[in-house]
Amino acid sequence: MTFTLAAPCEHHETIRKSRFLAKAAPVASPDEAQAFIQAVSDLSATHNCWAWKIGNQYRFSDDGEPGGTAGRPMLTAIEGQDCDQVVVVVIRWFGGIQLGTGGLARAYGGSAAKCLQSGTRVALVRRDRYACHCRFAELTLLKARLGEHDALIESETFDAEGAELVVALPPEQHVHLQQILADISRGRAELRALDAGQTSVS
Repeated sequence: MTFTLAAPCEHHETIRKSRFLAKAAPVASPDEAQAFIQAVSDLSATHNCWAWKIGNQYRFSDDGEPGGTAGRPMLTAIEGQDCDQVVVVVIRWFGGIQLGTGGLARAYGGSAAKCLQSGTRVALVRRDRYACHCRFAELTLLKARLGEHDALIESETFDAEGAELVVALPPEQHVHLQQILADISRGRAELRALDAGQTSVS
């Protein structure tokens, strides 16, 4: 199972006189990740290294540390903690003692991992998106059953007869909800697949 963070968290430690402050947060888009990086980076620090992962998208930066010693180990830490939709920034104040490439990788990767471990995690569930049209009389009945199938209403647009719903539900619940919708609407309404594979917080 994959997790994201329920809220921002941080972890700090001193390694051979260098101070490391790791900050992590849940993010839903690359723009959110970059905004968090800009918001928490400390210009007085020696380095502000970061990594984020959102589904198949990811980026990282060594911010002046030797190549591969900061951003990549932090991304590995995100994956190692089974996390997704998160950003981690590790801020370093150099303490005068060189850590070497292996020491840097352990420090950045370790700080990122400990930060993610310290936060409150929530499970991410893959949900596919479907649209359906319900008449007013059917709408209340359908909404009462959605929770049983871990389905979320993303939007509802009302018209003269009822509402067009966009719902997101786990793939294994599609057949069950389709049957409920058919029963409620006496076979008139059906789930129409939209773009699949959205991952959302459980």
